[in-house]
Amino acid sequence: MVIGPAALDLPHALVEWVTMLVVTRESDGRCKLRPSQRAMVALVYLREHTTLAKIAAGFGISESTAHAYTSAVTHLLAECDRVGDGRADHSHKHRRHGVNVQVVTDPGGRLLWLSPALPGRTHDLTAARTHRVIRICERQGVPVLADLAYQSGGPWVTTGIKRRPLQELTLTEKTVNPALAAARAPVERGVARLKPWQIFRRSRRSPNRMTSITKAVLTLERQR
Repeated sequence: MVIGPAALDLPHALVEWVTMLVVTRESDGRCKLRPSQRAMVALVYLREHTTLAKIAAGFGISESTAHAYTSAVTHLLAECDRVGDGRADHSHKHRRHGVNVQVVTDPGGRLLWLSPALPGRTHDLTAARTHRVIRICERQGVPVLADLAYQSGGPWVTTGIKRRPLQELTLTEKTVNPALAAARAPVERGVARLKPWQIFRRSRRSPNRMTSITKAVLTLERQR
């Protein structure tokens, strides 16, 4: 646990890595905070999604300075590899505004890739096709195991079997579904690693900025 003006459930090694990134990529210039504190400002924002006003008060800086530090560090992380209210950003599945980000993990649940953000109303299968995820995996000979949203994704995609209207699943189908769910369990744990990043829950950033934020969080997760 990292202790500072805010407590973060992140390892010290990760904070040190972000600090070194700030030291090597940014000039101190007339900065009011040390590199380690600037790293903490951004990490508090990304991990806890605390308002900039509260972060500014905790670190003894102005809100505009907190915004500048957060934006600068997020941009640095994105280079390493307020949600809108338009109809395109409204997800009928989740009944709220948001964005669609596709997640790719290895069989053990290690995060490999987070997609650029698409409007929240985008169906998962449409998003996967837009980013050419299935086609790339097929070309590389990597089978895809996915949830029910990716049914009709083609022969290279394996999903569970959804019960058809007025029909029950066969005994074989009832056996296959739990087996596939067990195989996907490590993947779900990998996806669950993204949930503590509160920036994904109630972002006050434009949807256009969420792609940079997903890249920044992926970079941090890879360093853990």
